[in-house]
Amino acid sequence: MVIKLFDRHSIFVCICLLAAAVAVSMALNMENKKGGGIPAVSAQQASAFQPNAATGLQQSIPEPDTAPVVASAPAEQVKAPVDEMRAVWVPYMSLDMSKSNDKSEAAFQKKFDAIVSGAKNCGMNTLIVQVRPFGDALYKSAYFPWSHVVGGTQGVDPGYDPLALMVASAHKAGMKLQAWINPLRIQTSASPSILAQGNNYNLWKKDSAKAGWTVDCANGKYYNPAYAQVRKLIADGAQEIAKNYDVDGIQFDDYFYPTQDASFDKSAYDSYCAAASQSGTPVSLLEWRQGNINALVSLVYSEIKEVKPNLPFGIAPQGNIENDKKMGADVASWCSVRGYVDYICPQLYVNFENPVLPFGTAAQNWRKLVVNKDVKLYLGLAVYKSGSDADSGTWKKSNNILARQVETGRKASCDGFMFYSWDYLNADQTKEEVQNVMKVLR
Repeated sequence: MVIKLFDRHSIFVCICLLAAAVAVSMALNMENKKGGGIPAVSAQQASAFQPNAATGLQQSIPEPDTAPVVASAPAEQVKAPVDEMRAVWVPYMSLDMSKSNDKSEAAFQKKFDAIVSGAKNCGMNTLIVQVRPFGDALYKSAYFPWSHVVGGTQGVDPGYDPLALMVASAHKAGMKLQAWINPLRIQTSASPSILAQGNNYNLWKKDSAKAGWTVDCANGKYYNPAYAQVRKLIADGAQEIAKNYDVDGIQFDDYFYPTQDASFDKSAYDSYCAAASQSGTPVSLLEWRQGNINALVSLVYSEIKEVKPNLPFGIAPQGNIENDKKMGADVASWCSVRGYVDYICPQLYVNFENPVLPFGTAAQNWRKLVVNKDVKLYLGLAVYKSGSDADSGTWKKSNNILARQVETGRKASCDGFMFYSWDYLNADQTKEEVQNVMKVLR
């Protein structure tokens, strides 16, 4: 009897000890979860975030709550797709020879070969090279004058074909190259300093029948997409690249209507309203502008496919969908209807701590927007902000923000990434971030 009571007492003690251990373990787990999560963001905070100097579409970003700097945790590894896009944008500034004493083909070749080699060493497989920055061309064109970037002055033939050279150099290294076009910009206040006599802006200003085809505004000179002839010029220029060069894609950047000011295209809109009123009710200025840009994008798509059906055409809009709409960019249609784009690459130049629209929220918004299964989704990442004081210094709190963004994109089944820009892949400011993102890219 004593032995049996002792056995029961032992069992009771063991059960008590086990229960206590479980309780301690649960308490520790709950504490860990509290310290490791990302704070929730209200729906009201998920609004405009990205300023654009050319459009004036700006929103002040509130100061984030003060938070302690924490050590960077390694990014959770997610298996990369076999054909994942890993591109870097190469803006015209990275190619600029205008201030160089030596503007020769050999000097340009040396400059570009260094870009190819450096980008490949960073895990990139594609270069997005800006070949039409100001209604001009870094290639021989029947529609646009030679760019000042290579000739020193707009309209001056550099004596070689930079785009042909760049395509050959990239392909030799086993990399792809896409031609990046700014569709509407002709000149900003400072660049280029001189427009060639043969520039369409100068030619059309002499023809009263073409009044309004180009527009002078506070931000510079721009093509006006309200006119079918202007849209045809831009589309023909894209087709010219597809036809004459072995590029691996063509991309538009995020510059569409440069202002919300109604005076930009008042004459064209008034003419539309007068005609539309004869048979119905005119749409609003914003809807009309979106229709003009849709017509442009659709025409570019069809002209590219006419010569190379499998050549990708994509657009890299601003990361904020509402800002895109204000610029005339109907991104929802592009992501859902056939005949506009083969891919979309929103410029998600925010981090996880952005108080207005955190990166994770922004990525999910775009993932939901792309409903056409034939449209690929790439995410544009802000290498240039890494290690800087941007966004109230939040980019200095960690050295693996980009790596975590890649993992987040992969979890959301995105098709790849594009990094802005080449110069920042190779800078002291971004060195630690780039090293960490390279670990997840390889």
